[in-house]
Amino acid sequence: MQPLTLMNNVAKARLLHSLLREEIPEFLGYLNELTETVLNDKEHIREEWDNGFLNVEMWFELAERVQAIMAKYPKDLYRSPNVFADQLFDGYLAMFTRHALNLYVQLEKQTDPKFKAAVELLFT
Repeated sequence: MQPLTLMNNVAKARLLHSLLREEIPEFLGYLNELTETVLNDKEHIREEWDNGFLNVEMWFELAERVQAIMAKYPKDLYRSPNVFADQLFDGYLAMFTRHALNLYVQLEKQTDPKFKAAVELLFT
């Protein structure tokens, strides 16, 4: 295994899925809820948006792409660490899914306390 400092988002997500697979369905459910919230509350998000790195329209596009991926690979995202990581944590899409992952553990939605520790280790 590579040192964490040399791992990219895809490799970290693959490792997370491999280590704590039983938590992935719950996270995917939360990710789906988050995309719905973002896409259904665009006006409010536009008003509150203060991210200088990313414009709000790009955020909406990322949410739509996550939804499309979840619709295309519903079972594979759970079953395969490779599909989970390659589809949800590659490129700009990783900004949205990492945000969702961090919110998921901050809100203590996880059932396994090790999941929170793993997310903090890998993604913060």
